[in-house]
Amino acid sequence: MTLLDLWLSRSIPMCLLLQSLVLMALCFPSASMCPKGCSCLRDPHLHGLNVTCSQSRLKEIPLNLPGNTVLLRLDHNQIGSVPEQAFNGLSLLRELNLSHNAVESLGENAFSGIEGTLQVLDLSHNHITSVHKDAFARLRARIIVDDNPWHCDCALQQAIGGMAHNHEAAARVLCRSSELLNQEGRSFMKVDIDLCNLAKRTTDYAMLVTMFGWFAMVISYVVYYVRQNQEDARRHLEYLKSLPTETTQRQDVCEV
Repeated sequence: MTLLDLWLSRSIPMCLLLQSLVLMALCFPSASMCPKGCSCLRDPHLHGLNVTCSQSRLKEIPLNLPGNTVLLRLDHNQIGSVPEQAFNGLSLLRELNLSHNAVESLGENAFSGIEGTLQVLDLSHNHITSVHKDAFARLRARIIVDDNPWHCDCALQQAIGGMAHNHEAAARVLCRSSELLNQEGRSFMKVDIDLCNLAKRTTDYAMLVTMFGWFAMVISYVVYYVRQNQEDARRHLEYLKSLPTETTQRQDVCEV
């Protein structure tokens, strides 16, 4: 065997091994990129990562999510809130599953940074009662909101108004509680009363009652003040009348 044959016999396996390592590095992200309790697999069709953190007993959204995540599953955990800009670094995210958690409310910037790319947002089977009026305003994703104990108020009505492109999702919002008792248990899409004007009228009525109360207090004080002064004036006049006059004093002096 010549020296060239020997070199080729050893270099070819090494090249194949090196190629395999490179392919593995490209197909699977490193362990340091993947949050604890999650699995991260590269999606060859979407050119990003499928990050699955389902049933991982998470109580909050992981902070170290890979920036090239395209599919994120956080379902069946114990996540209680969605912090402002929690997904701000995930500019490629297309699908977000937050179903079967304990989320109670959504702020204005809960989905900031993913408005332009997100296609599916699953918020079903949570504890959501209230949302900011602009929570869904910039989203164009298909939103799933089934089985949440919604409190139907002005903010929710405005948020639903921002989901005009998501009519099916809006129709599934059922009022668990409401500012109007006869709306409980009904689809919020069937609420034909402007709750924002109702809230304004309630506020105006409260302000009117407060102003009337202050006005009544002022009038009562003025009446009390006038009566008190009248009483003092009467007593002072009676006192003056009880004093001996100058003529009476002179007569007493003459008699002496």
